[in-house]
Amino acid sequence: MHHVVALIAERQGSTCANRPLSSSLFLRGRGKVVYILPSSDPTLAVLLVGFTEYEMTAHLFDIVSVLKQLELGELNESPITRKALENLETDVKKANTLVEKYKNRGRFYLLIKCRHIVKEVQDVTRDIGKSLNSLCLANTEILSGISDEVTRLQNEMQRAEFAMCQSQIRILDKLDQRLASQKLDNSFANDIIVDIARAVGVTVEPSEIRKELDSFKREKEEAENRKEQAEVYLLEQIIELLSRADAAQDYEHVKGQYMQRLRVIEGHNPKSESMPPFKAFICGITNNVMVDPVSLSNGTAYSRVAIEAWFGSGEKTDPITGEPLENLSLRSNIQLRQSIQEWKELNYCMIIRSCKSKLMSRNDSSVEDAVYQIRDLIKESSINKDWISIGGLTVLLIDILPNLHNQQVKTEVLVTLKYAVEGHARNKDLLVENKGFCHIVPCLVHESTPSKDALELIYEIAVEESGQNVDYTRKLSQQCNPVSFLVTILKGTEAELSEKAHKILKELVDIDDENAVISTKEEWYEPFVDCIVQGPKATKMAILRRIVHLELEEHNTKVLCELGLIPPLLEMASADLEAKELSLSMLVKLSTVSENKHVFSAAGGVPLIVDMMCSTPFPVVIPAKCLEILEKLSSNGDGITFLVDVNETQLNLESLVENLLAFLQNSLLPCTVLRPVLRSLFNICEFESGLVKTAVLTAGGISLVLNLLDHADSETGEAAINLLFLFSNHEPLGVAEFLLKPRRLEAFIGLLENTNKSDVQKAAVGLPANLPKSEVILTSKLIELEGLKAIIEILESGNTEAKENALSALFRFTDPTNIEAQKMVVELGAYNLLMDFLKNGSVTAKARAAALIGDLSMRSSELTMTSSTGHWCSCFGRARVNICPAHGGICSVKNTFCLLKAKALPELVKLLHGDICTHNLF
Repeated sequence: MHHVVALIAERQGSTCANRPLSSSLFLRGRGKVVYILPSSDPTLAVLLVGFTEYEMTAHLFDIVSVLKQLELGELNESPITRKALENLETDVKKANTLVEKYKNRGRFYLLIKCRHIVKEVQDVTRDIGKSLNSLCLANTEILSGISDEVTRLQNEMQRAEFAMCQSQIRILDKLDQRLASQKLDNSFANDIIVDIARAVGVTVEPSEIRKELDSFKREKEEAENRKEQAEVYLLEQIIELLSRADAAQDYEHVKGQYMQRLRVIEGHNPKSESMPPFKAFICGITNNVMVDPVSLSNGTAYSRVAIEAWFGSGEKTDPITGEPLENLSLRSNIQLRQSIQEWKELNYCMIIRSCKSKLMSRNDSSVEDAVYQIRDLIKESSINKDWISIGGLTVLLIDILPNLHNQQVKTEVLVTLKYAVEGHARNKDLLVENKGFCHIVPCLVHESTPSKDALELIYEIAVEESGQNVDYTRKLSQQCNPVSFLVTILKGTEAELSEKAHKILKELVDIDDENAVISTKEEWYEPFVDCIVQGPKATKMAILRRIVHLELEEHNTKVLCELGLIPPLLEMASADLEAKELSLSMLVKLSTVSENKHVFSAAGGVPLIVDMMCSTPFPVVIPAKCLEILEKLSSNGDGITFLVDVNETQLNLESLVENLLAFLQNSLLPCTVLRPVLRSLFNICEFESGLVKTAVLTAGGISLVLNLLDHADSETGEAAINLLFLFSNHEPLGVAEFLLKPRRLEAFIGLLENTNKSDVQKAAVGLPANLPKSEVILTSKLIELEGLKAIIEILESGNTEAKENALSALFRFTDPTNIEAQKMVVELGAYNLLMDFLKNGSVTAKARAAALIGDLSMRSSELTMTSSTGHWCSCFGRARVNICPAHGGICSVKNTFCLLKAKALPELVKLLHGDICTHNLF
C-alpha cells in the first residue's frame, strides 16, 4: 500500500500542485467518459502529452484518497487484495514510465506520434481502473462510506477514451495522404510545417524550425538503434518533406554551404559541368551511384532498394563477394550518404557556374540549354532553389527575358522562373525586387506563345492560400499593372486560363480600388458591382467618381444591370447629396434599354426620382439627373410603359405633366434641366394623346414652350420645336403670332434647314402645316425669307416623315386663291417632285401629292393661253398648234400647271383604283 501511495505522490509532485476540477477534464456522453487532449499545455512547455499527464494525475489524486481510506480501516489481507495492490502498483509504474518516456521528446515528434501516445495513455488508464476495481471489490465494507465516489472513479478509468483535437487530426491526415501519394513538393512542405509549428507552439522561424528538425532527426537515429525500421522509414519521409520547406532552411547556412562548395570547384575546368563519382559511391548491383546507401552485416554497402530486391528474390549472399549472410539486417550508412550528397552538391555548383556563362551569352540555343539544366537542378534537390539564386541565375533569367526574340525560348525562361519561385518565398522576393513583373506582364499579350506561361508564373506569385501574397500583388499592381492583359485572357475561350486570370484580378482589386476602375474600363464589371453592392461607403464613392464618366455601350449597361447594380444605386440615391448625384448619374447611363428600365421600375425607382425631381431643397443638379432618367425611361417609344411604382401601378400622369411644365416657367433654369423636361413631355404626351389636352389647355403648355424656341442652347430649341409640333396638332393658336415676332421666324427657318437632325426637321416643317392657312402674313414671310425653298428642299432630301409633313406644309402655298404663291411653288420645281411622290411615295405622300396637284390644276384654265391666230396667220400663214383637250388652249406644266402635260392623270387613276384610306392623310 505504501509503495503505491509513494509512486502516486511522486507523480503528483512532478506535475501540478493543485487538483483540477474533474468537470474540466472530461465530457460525459452515451454512457462513456471521453477525454479530449488539447494541443497545448502552459504548465508543461506546450508538450503534447502535457494534458495527458495532467489528466492521469487527476485520477491519481482520487486514487490516493481511496487508498488512504483503506489504510484507515482494517485492510483485508486476502490474496485477492494483495494481488490487486500489486497490479495497481505495476500500472502506476507504467503510467510513470509512459510520462517519463515522452516528456523530453521533441514537439514535432510528439505530434507525429500522438495517435500512438493517446492509445498508450488510454490503455494504462483503463488498466489502473481495472486494478482499482479489483481492490475495491475485496474491501467493500471499508469503502462503504465513499462507495459512490469509488464507483465513479473506477468506472471512468475503465471506460476512459482519449482523443486528439481536430486540428491535430487534420494535420496528420494531410501528412498521411501526401506521403502516400509521394508528392513531396515545396508548396505543401511550406504549408504543413507552418500548421505543425503552430499546433505545437513553435515560432515559424528558420532557427526554431531547424532545432525541431534536428530533434526529429535524433528521434530517427534512436529508432534506428532500436531497429524499429517502420518508424525509421516514416520519420525519414517526414524529415525529407519538412526539410523542403523554406522555413526549414536558414538562408545564411544555405549560402555558406554553397560558397564552401564553390571554393572546392574553383580548381576544376570552368567548362566542366561534373566530376566523376568515387568508386565507393557505386552500387555493386545497379552500377549507379547509390541512393539511400545501407550496409550489410559484413560492412558492404548497397542502395537500399536494390539490396532489398536482392534479398526479396530469396538470395542470402553478398551480391559482390558471394559470401553467405546469416544476418540479413540493413543499417543506414549515414557517412557514405553524406559523402555522396557532398559529391552531388559539388556537381550542382559546377552546373550553376556553367549555366551562368550560357545565360550571359544571350545565344538562344545556349539559353535554352541552360534553362533545361536549371530545371533539372531544381527537380534533383530543393536546396538548388536557393543555390541558383545565390549563383545569380534567377536575376539573369529575369534580365534576359525582354531581350529574347525567340518566343519558344522566352516561354522556356518563364517556365524555369516558375520552377524557381514555386513554394519559395525568397525567390519570389528576389523576382519582385528586381522588377520581374515589368518583364513578365508584357508576355501576357493575347495569343502569344509565352502568354500562358507568363500567366502561370504571375499566378504562382500573386495567388496563395496562405495569404502571404498581398505584398507581391501590390508590387504587381505598382510595377506593371496587368489588368488589361488579364481581362483579355478572362474573356478568352480557355477555361483554365480564364479561371486563373480571374483569381489574379480578384487579388489585384482587393489590394487597390484603382484596379476595379481599370477593369471596368476594360469592360469587366464584376469587381465594380461587388464594391457598390457590399463595399464600404468611402470605397463606393471613390470608385463611382471614376466610373461615372465612362462611356458605356448598350450591351455593357445590360451586363451591369444583370450583375445587380441598379438596387444598390437606388439605395445610394436616398443617402447624402454627393451619393445622390453620383448614383443618379450612373442610373442615367443604365436607363437606356428596356431590360434595365424594367428592373429600375420594379425596384421602385420611378417614384423615388419623381419625388426628388419635385423636391425644392436639392440643388439643381439633382432634379436635372432625375429628369434625365425620366427622359430615358420614356424614350424609344416606351412612353409611359415604365412610369409605374413597385407594384406596377401607373403613376398619376396628369400630375407628372403639370410638374414637368412647372419647370418651364423658370426661363433661367439651365439647359441640363430644360432639355430633359421638354423631351420627357414629348415622349409621354406622344404616347398618351389625352395628356396633350392637360398640357395645352390646363397648364398653358403652348406659351411655355414657345418661349424656348429661340433658346441660346440649340438642343433646347430643337426639343422645344418637337414638343410644339406635337402640341400644335391640337392647339395651334398663338404659334403664328409668336413666329412673326422679330428674328424668330429666321430662327425657325434655320430649323427647317437643319439637315443633320431629321426629327427636328420633321417637327419644324410640320408646324406650318398645323397652323391656320388664314395666317397669310405668315405665308408671305415664309416666302420672303426663303422658307418655301427650305420646305421644297425637304421634299427632295428629308426622311419619309419629314417629306410627308413638308407636303402638308405646302398646302398653304398652293391655295388656288394665291396664284403668285402657286407659281413660286412650281418655279422651285415642286411639280416634278409631286409627280415622283404620286408614283413612288408612301400612301400618305401619294394622297397629299394628288391633293396638291389638284389645288394647282384648279387655276389651269385661267392660265391657259388661248390660240390667237390673227396676226400669226396673216404674217406667217396657218400653223399647226397643239391644243390642250382639257383646257382648250396651249398648256404646260410650268405655266398652266396642266396635269395632262405632267402626265399625272394615269397616276391619279391608279390612285383611285388602289385601296387607299384617306382618313387622317391630310
